Amino acid sequence: MNESEKLLSELKNIREIMERSSRFLSLSGLSGILVGMYALIGAFLAYQIVYVQFPSNFRQEYVNDVLVLLLIIGTSVLLLALITILFLTINKARKEQKPVWGPGSKLLLINLLIPLVTGGLLISILTLRGYYGIISPCFLIFYGLALVNAAKYTRPEILGLGIIEIVIGLVAAISPGYGLYLWAVGFGVVHIIYGFLYLRNESKNQTQVK
Repeated sequence: MNESEKLLSELKNIREIMERSSRFLSLSGLSGILVGMYALIGAFLAYQIVYVQFPSNFRQEYVNDVLVLLLIIGTSVLLLALITILFLTINKARKEQKPVWGPGSKLLLINLLIPLVTGGLLISILTLRGYYGIISPCFLIFYGLALVNAAKYTRPEILGLGIIEIVIGLVAAISPGYGLYLWAVGFGVVHIIYGFLYLRNESKNQTQVK
């Protein structure tokens, strides 16, 4: 190996180290599966409340009761998802002997939160103004935008997941009455499929390393 090849090899190694330091890669495929299951359970409970417990001819009269129950379900699903992701991510990072809080995780969190907080504020405004039909699409679209925005600081598969969520959100926006079903598909089914694919790819990579 001549001097120029050695120099190129060293530069390549330095570049890889810098990329790893700016990316947070300790994500867990299992967390995607569990979050998807939580979302499906939440969607089932929401369906029971909206379409079974309070049928359409009584829904307007009890709209405040419905919103409170849906808020409780949504908050519970969100808290369970966050606790699960945090626990499994920390556990995986420790196994891989990688820092949980570093430049990569900071950049990931910042780029994830900007669209999520913006979407949360817009959804709150829409709820207060009574625009309930557009809430579900907004959840999916802003969540997808958050994933796309954060993908450059974590695994590239997140970009594809984000684009899928955005597409499902747009379909929900032009399909009144199917918001809950598409919400279940986006947050539930898609996450479960992503989790299984992620675990399979991770298993293949470990086998190749061995």
